Amino acid sequence: MNRTHSRDVPSGTGPRARSGRWRRPAAWTIAAAACVALAVVAALALVGGDQKPEAPGATATAPPGQDVERPGDWSPYRPAVHLTPGERWMNDPQRPFWLDGRWHYYYLYNADYPEGNGTEWYHATSTDLVHWREEGIAIEKYANGLGDIETGSAVIDTEDTAGFGAGAVIAILTQQDEGIQRQSLFVSTDGGYSFEPFEGNPVMDNPGEPHFRDPKIVWDAERREWLMVLAEGHKLGFYTSPDLKAWTYRSGFERDDLGVLECPDLFRMSVDGDPSDTRWVLVAGANGERHGMSTGTAYWTGDWNGEAFTTDAADPQWLDRGSDFYATVTWDDPRESAVDRLDGRYAIGWLNNWAYAGDLPTEDWHGGADSLVRELALTDRDGRPTLVSSPHDGLASLERAPATARDLRVAEGAAPPLPQPASDAYRLRLALRTGDGDGAAREVRFRIKDGEGSFATVGVDFATQRAFLARDADAAAAAMPPAYREVRTAPAPPHDGVVTLDVIVDASSVEVFVNGGDQVLSSLVFGAPCANGLAVESVGGTTVIESLRLSPLAVAPVDRAAARAAG
Repeated sequence: MNRTHSRDVPSGTGPRARSGRWRRPAAWTIAAAACVALAVVAALALVGGDQKPEAPGATATAPPGQDVERPGDWSPYRPAVHLTPGERWMNDPQRPFWLDGRWHYYYLYNADYPEGNGTEWYHATSTDLVHWREEGIAIEKYANGLGDIETGSAVIDTEDTAGFGAGAVIAILTQQDEGIQRQSLFVSTDGGYSFEPFEGNPVMDNPGEPHFRDPKIVWDAERREWLMVLAEGHKLGFYTSPDLKAWTYRSGFERDDLGVLECPDLFRMSVDGDPSDTRWVLVAGANGERHGMSTGTAYWTGDWNGEAFTTDAADPQWLDRGSDFYATVTWDDPRESAVDRLDGRYAIGWLNNWAYAGDLPTEDWHGGADSLVRELALTDRDGRPTLVSSPHDGLASLERAPATARDLRVAEGAAPPLPQPASDAYRLRLALRTGDGDGAAREVRFRIKDGEGSFATVGVDFATQRAFLARDADAAAAAMPPAYREVRTAPAPPHDGVVTLDVIVDASSVEVFVNGGDQVLSSLVFGAPCANGLAVESVGGTTVIESLRLSPLAVAPVDRAAARAAG
């Protein structure tokens, strides 16, 4: 999928005409330069030396190390632990693969933004899915006469089915020229660092459809053939091939309630780790307005029989109910056993939304960021197979000494002070329950990035049993389109009376994992520079914070290709 070269976007404007509505106050640039110094002072004041913690029941630790401080020359919204390009524009993730001791990952990149259009594949690698190294452009746009380079998928052809040699990396992706979308094949024989176009491109010509894009390719081991799912407007088309070149249409999965479908995925997983009980999972980027959602990632569980996909239930489920989790890709780890590969997968999504993708208040790059890598499991929830998400275990390597609190009673109008973040990126784990009897709270709200009159809100509505994420009061909200200010919610039924939240905060995003990842809410969030306060309020009675754990996250800077070249 690529909105930087679609019919409804004026040429040369990028994904949206730049509205010019956002203007950062000049004083913010000066204020940003003082953020690092203020963060150090805050860390020492709040958790340093022998000072007793302010919050009742709280335990403070020694100050976090210097590695939690973002470099002073970074812009205020440059994430500490999320992948972003050094400059220009990014959007759709492309599914990673493991080769030669590294994960190889690509994302759509426009080096000509905002003056020029079209995307290409930018290459990044990682050994742990936490720290990333830029490798540069792997597939250039407009190089073979068929247009720019859009979303697709790369596979390792271990059995040489395509005839380019065993172990060749094959990318099949959409190219668009003059509004016509076709599927092309590119080959890498150097491990995914550079690709050459197949001389027989396109391998799938457009049959006359306005939407014909985003091929996702998997190997169907049971039937010994390649399987493709393709986004075709309100339909997902299924195709098979023996060699990645000649494709046969098998069937379609059609919806009339989710807008134009994009960025599909298809994979098989075991339910609760039982290899004798498996489901195929069909995923698509969708417009969730009719389902009380923004654009997001919808999925269905069911069965693939070699010809058609049948669902367990007609209504979709959602991988993330926040405003900004789109173009999701998933993958497994080939180093694991066959049973373990069915048991769990990784996922990454694009933290942005086409309703305001070109309006974000970033200056040195555009297009938002990638989400943190997540781990997925398929589990039975009330008789329905459901994907559960959790932050990738590798994130723990960035956690530094936490501040903690237990059994804090938050009365209405009399909230206790909380341990304060001493870093721009941190992980906040909460276990919450409402008070007893007539004094029970209806709602609890945590202000994130609180300061200078701006904040985002993460909370739980105990009355409706829903978690929520609101950014209508953040520093960018007033200058953004209405969709930005809509509150996002997710089911949050208490377990033994307790709702848990695992909140990952970075310089320009918040990701909330509810009840162990049964639900997730992810959104971009922009606070005032240096504003990083954390506060709580209870509405309608008392909330009990059974436990609070606030862990600073060390900065995981991207190893920039430009910096290496300059050095």
